[in-house]
Amino acid sequence: MQHLFSKKFLVSLVAFVLTLSVWAIAPEAKAYDDPSLLPATQTPVIDLGDFIPTLQEKTLVKDLENFEAETGWKLRVLTQYDRTPGRAVKKFWGLNDKSVLLIADSRGGNLLGFNVGDDLYQFLPRTFWIELQTRFGNLYFVRENGENQSIIKALDTIETCLRQGGCNVVPGLPQEQWILTLITSVVGGCILGFAALPRKQGQILAWQWALIFSPLWGILFIAFGIGPVVTRTSDWLPLFRNIIGFTLGALVAYLSPMIADSSASET
Repeated sequence: MQHLFSKKFLVSLVAFVLTLSVWAIAPEAKAYDDPSLLPATQTPVIDLGDFIPTLQEKTLVKDLENFEAETGWKLRVLTQYDRTPGRAVKKFWGLNDKSVLLIADSRGGNLLGFNVGDDLYQFLPRTFWIELQTRFGNLYFVRENGENQSIIKALDTIETCLRQGGCNVVPGLPQEQWILTLITSVVGGCILGFAALPRKQGQILAWQWALIFSPLWGILFIAFGIGPVVTRTSDWLPLFRNIIGFTLGALVAYLSPMIADSSASET
């Protein structure tokens, strides 16, 4: 009997603790979707995460209002950390098919998120928004430039592209992206050089093998080495460097067996 009483007492105690913890947590949980967090007056920027300095926020508000009056596109910014008005912002701002809602939340792996109206996809495709998020919202960019610059850069890019009638890719070529295009160009050149090595006595260039491997080195050089450069910048220098890298890679791969043979014969 005493054992049964102890067991009932233990179950009751656990139930009481759980009820008490739920009661204590519930008031804070309401803040995760709280329309009362919305400002009393209309503004295109709600900075609950306190990411944007006051003077910069005032400038940003004027810029977004002028952009909407000029083009008809509605850009809105919501920053948050542990509190958010949730879906109440849709009614507050009257978000529609011509709207973009930028949500900045530092709790995830990427600062930026976008809610995009359907009318924008014909000017800025889905791949554009993915690239925009990864370029300006990644942890390295935010760490070096700050949350405010991440938000401003993303908005400036959207405005620029909409003013010029749309973009398939995010304009500009970051150094890390250019280095990747240079690497693919060099690798493509090496594949071409190895494929073109002579395989018969008296043959200078195995153009048949170079042609067979053309889909591989062509994709690496043209699609991944040249394409991302010419679609993102009009600067000729990155393009010139990639062409030089491709050429040097091909020459090194083509000449390396000859150099090795001559070194072996001298030895």
